[in-house]
Amino acid sequence: MNHAVILPILIPLFGAACSLFVEHRRYGPKVQRTVAWTTLAALAAAVALLFAQTAGGSIAVYLLGDWPSRLGIALVADRLSAWMLVTTLLLAIPCLLHACSGWDRRAPHFHALFQFQLVGLNGAFLTGDIFNLFVFFEVMLIASYGLLLSGGRGLRMRIGLHYVVFNVTASTLFLIALGLLYASLGSLNMAELSQRIAEVPATHLVLVKATMGLLLLVFCSKAALMPLYLWLPEAYARAPAAVAALFAIMTKVGLYAVLRVSSLWFGDGAGPMAGYGSDWLLWAGVATLVLGGLGVLAAARLRVMISYLVVVSAATLFIAFAVRTPEVLSAGLYYLPHSTFVAAALFLIADLIRRRRGGASDRKEIIAPMPGKQTPAVLFLIGAVAVAGLPPLSGFLAKAALLAGMPAQYTAVVWTAVLGSSLMVIVGITRAGIRLFWRVPVQEDGVPPPRKAPTRTVELFAAALLLVYGIAMSLFAGPLMQHTDAMATQLLHPAEYVGELRATTPEIRQP
Repeated sequence: MNHAVILPILIPLFGAACSLFVEHRRYGPKVQRTVAWTTLAALAAAVALLFAQTAGGSIAVYLLGDWPSRLGIALVADRLSAWMLVTTLLLAIPCLLHACSGWDRRAPHFHALFQFQLVGLNGAFLTGDIFNLFVFFEVMLIASYGLLLSGGRGLRMRIGLHYVVFNVTASTLFLIALGLLYASLGSLNMAELSQRIAEVPATHLVLVKATMGLLLLVFCSKAALMPLYLWLPEAYARAPAAVAALFAIMTKVGLYAVLRVSSLWFGDGAGPMAGYGSDWLLWAGVATLVLGGLGVLAAARLRVMISYLVVVSAATLFIAFAVRTPEVLSAGLYYLPHSTFVAAALFLIADLIRRRRGGASDRKEIIAPMPGKQTPAVLFLIGAVAVAGLPPLSGFLAKAALLAGMPAQYTAVVWTAVLGSSLMVIVGITRAGIRLFWRVPVQEDGVPPPRKAPTRTVELFAAALLLVYGIAMSLFAGPLMQHTDAMATQLLHPAEYVGELRATTPEIRQP
């Protein structure tokens, strides 16, 4: 029980090592998949244990090597960390299911990279040290490079290299920001920094603000905030379906980092740094929401349209996290797993559609028959209702709660942006559904005829499972929203978070 905090990192790390060991052809895919699923089952048990420990509000601190937290590496689990771990785990299950239908055979080192991706994601959600957030970011990103480029050629390779260059540049800025942060404040522990920021002298204030601005810029680039989202649509659209579905959580890592540092460093007790960045994050989120909606309308391919839906969901969360009131923050935390699951489901559904349309692929402007369209059409309809925020699914409940709790000074602009973007999403996804499913007459000249794609029950089940998550979130909206209310309250009052680290390191003063 004392080591529960580190298990979500150690288990996939051990699973990745075992996956590398069984990659030799003498073992075959059956053994590789057995290792992957055994690791995921063990991870599920660890995450469930950690969620149960933190559900009541307790905060668990784990000091690696038993070094004091201000000198060594500290892992911290609270309600938010456990919420993100559960979301990642629930997403990983259908993604692995889809990949095990056959795609994993075509991607070298897929299972090892998949487990390393989970290491990076889980580590980023658990770390209590800003430098180790950078380390886990890099673990996550390096694994994503391999997953995106595995088995690719041509255009996917070129777009994948753009993705690599962009993220390497952002990581370089992250490292520079960390150097400036340590030089100006003398620590990289998040809890200790919350106190040092509140006491920063006026002579250092400009440097600290510039450093924090650079750090937020890096997090916003990871989370696809305007104008730093241009890398995302094509990169996600060209990724294999299981990989694109897993990538739906990656923008949420940047959002998590923004939320974590904002609640710890820029709260009411932060002195001159209180509320730092919230106004421009809000307005940038509104602008990203509008541009993302326009991207949904303009997308010529279904997978690009879904990628813009990821941008729309990230922008909605930026608005919720920038406002920093308990009601809006709670609604955003409820919306976060919903938007992750429905975007991942649509990526898997788009892959089913693409393979059934033959040479027409997922291009909406090309009219082509689609054999076996009934099941994908039903799944697409459920996903469209969920992503557009229509009742009675969880997207509607989340947006309704977000708008209902919006402070009066933001009501006009946020209501207009959220409702306007939702209308654009409805129009865009309806047009796509009509073009793809409704009375498709004849084959266009010059387009290769469609082929009867083999029906893989596992692929259909993976997409359906993600949609079932969203339906379950609607059925259990009451207890889930009560939990997000408690999570928002804990985030807005970080004294307990700092106090738990203070108990392990007396040098950290109580705020």
